[in-house]
Order: sequence, then structure tokens, then C-alpha cells
Amino acid sequence: MTDIQDPANRGAALAANRNVKMARSAHAYVRGNTAKFYDWLSGVTAACPDGPPVWICGDCHVGNLGPVADAGGRVEIQIRDLDQTVIGNPAHDLIRMGLSLASAARGSDLPGVTTVHMLEQMVEGYESAFAGEEVDEADHPDTVRLVLQEALGRSWKHLARERIGDAKPTIPLGKRFWPLSSEERAAVDALFERDDVRRLVTGLRGRDAGDEVRVLDAAYWVKGCSSLGLLRNAVIARVGGKGGELCLIDIKEAVAAVAPRAPKAAMPRDNAERVVEGARHLAPHLGGRLLAARLLDRAVFMRELRPQDLKLEVHALTQEEAMAVARFLAGVVGHAHARQMDPPTRRRWLAELRRNRSKTLDAPGWLWATIVQLMAAHEAAYLDHCRKYALQQAA
Repeated sequence: MTDIQDPANRGAALAANRNVKMARSAHAYVRGNTAKFYDWLSGVTAACPDGPPVWICGDCHVGNLGPVADAGGRVEIQIRDLDQTVIGNPAHDLIRMGLSLASAARGSDLPGVTTVHMLEQMVEGYESAFAGEEVDEADHPDTVRLVLQEALGRSWKHLARERIGDAKPTIPLGKRFWPLSSEERAAVDALFERDDVRRLVTGLRGRDAGDEVRVLDAAYWVKGCSSLGLLRNAVIARVGGKGGELCLIDIKEAVAAVAPRAPKAAMPRDNAERVVEGARHLAPHLGGRLLAARLLDRAVFMRELRPQDLKLEVHALTQEEAMAVARFLAGVVGHAHARQMDPPTRRRWLAELRRNRSKTLDAPGWLWATIVQLMAAHEAAYLDHCRKYALQQAA
């Protein structure tokens, strides 16, 4: 065991790992810096509307949407990361997505006018959900269609090779996986003795409720970006007896959200239960597969990773595809928000979004002004991060 893999010494190594990831690109910096986003947003001069309080993602960047399978195997594009979910202002999800799309456009070397049209399409797609429009699969952008096709064709071997390197029932220790202490491993084994955990694992299609669930291997998972440094375990378990089905369980620590919550919002006080409840409202496919628990006296949520769960990556897009992706993904978020509102509330929020449009921009003026200011703040902060990281490396 190397020093950086010692549980007592993980913090500094994980912080350095996070700095590396965030320095790789401006888009990666956006995705990995939720707390900074809300700091920047608090300094924006444009007036953000107060939307009706609903469960929001809280960290609604492009990488947090993608194909998600439900317990029965059906696959849809939904929000796939709900660590920051709170009952809050839906405008915050729109702004976060707009910043992410604008950053992705810059990373694809698209002209500034494309960013204008992407935001227009984003707003149009979001509003369509409140007008009752359904998304036809035939209208999916090519980027979305291809990732859905890939998701539907995947098996356990694809998942295992992608996540842990091979399809064997062991987790190879190294750069991505670090050993657990004896105390940590004992806590994982005890967690899987619980009836609710067994029900979570046996509840997927094709499994019997009476199947045995046995832990075969477990490790600390060096995964994510903004969450690096929190408790994160990967567990390989077998469902059924010898020769039974293998599965990969992700156990992730839940901490207080930085996304602003609505005043007097009634949410679970336990952070893991908050994540699960938010997922049930925003991403039903995922919400039905999550369980809140405690591990080593920390709030955690756990789910079995399915081969169909993929991240939607947007790289090297054409102008037309960028606009189509912006419209589609905003529609997904719009439906997640709209299903929580009654018809009068939907109409009021839609009217607010459509108010004070200019003749030259088919998007709310406050949204465009906010994104422009955030892009400037983000670019400066990203370059400063790179400078600091370079100086640290030199030292």
C-alpha cells in the first residue's frame, strides 16, 4: 500500500487529483465547481426571477444528464446526478445549464453567435415542456440518439471494463481504486447485511426477492470532481448463489448542498434522504434505484450502476447539433420541473419566462446578461486556477 492510498492520507492526494481534473479544460472547471458557481451568481447584477419552489438539480450542467435505466430496464435521458438537489428556484437550473452550454460551445471552438442561438434554443426547449409538448424520439439530436443506442446495447461486461478495468469479480487496486481499511471493509460488509440493501439489489428485473447478496470485493473509488475527498466506495456483489449475477454498487457520501434552497422549504434533514427524495421528483428512473443509509456514521446514498447509465458528452459539435442538443436537454429539465407544478403554477412560470423579451434575442434578457457575466467570471477564475496549479507543480 502506498502512502497516498492509506485512508489516513487520502485528503491531500484527492485534492491534488481534483486540481488536475479542473485544470484540464474550462468546461471541466465549470463542471467541477458548483460552489464557485453560486458565489459568482450572487455577484451578478441582472435580476434573476423567483420561480415557484420545486425540487431542482442544483448542479444542472450538461454532464449531469444522460441515459438512465429504471429497475425494469427502460432507458430515458434524465438528470443523473442529484448531490446538490434542493427545493429551490428553477431559474438556477436554467442558468447553470446555460453556462455549461456556453462553455461547451467555447470548447468546441464555435463562434459567439452560436452561443446566442444555443441559449435561444435552450429556452425554447425548456418552455415547450410547460406548454405540454412531448419529446418525440424521432426528433432526438444525433448526439442523443447515438448515446441511447449505445446504452441499449451494453451489458455487464461493458460496465465492468469501463468502470473497473475488466469483468472479473475483483476490483484492481491502483490509480482509480484504493484499498479500504479493515474498519471500512467491515462497515461495508455490515451494510450489506441489511434487509433494505438486499431489497435494493434484488429489486431489479429478473432477480428474485429471496436471492442471496454477497459482497465479493470493495474499494475506495477515486471518482468524480467536485465530490473528490468525500467517502466513495465501489462494491462488487453477487446476486444469487455460486455463478449468480454480478453487480457494481456505488456508495457515495451525501453532504450539505451549496445550491440555495427556498425559504421554509420542507426537505429531509438527512442529506442522503434529501438526495433520494429529490431524485424521485426529478429523475424517476434513478430515484427508484437509490437508497439512503449510513456508513461509518456518515450519510450515504447507494445505487447499483447499470450498464445503460451513461454520461452525455458534448465535444466537437457542429453549430446545428449544438443548438439541437441545447433544446433537447433543456426540455428534459423542463419536464422534470413541470411535473412538480399544477397547471396554474406552470402558466405563471411560463408567463414570467416569456416576459420582457427583446426584438433581437428570443431569450429572457436577464438570462443572457447573467450568462455573459458568469462566463467572464468563470474564464478569469479558470485561468487563475491553472496558474495556481502550475505554481504548485513547480514547487
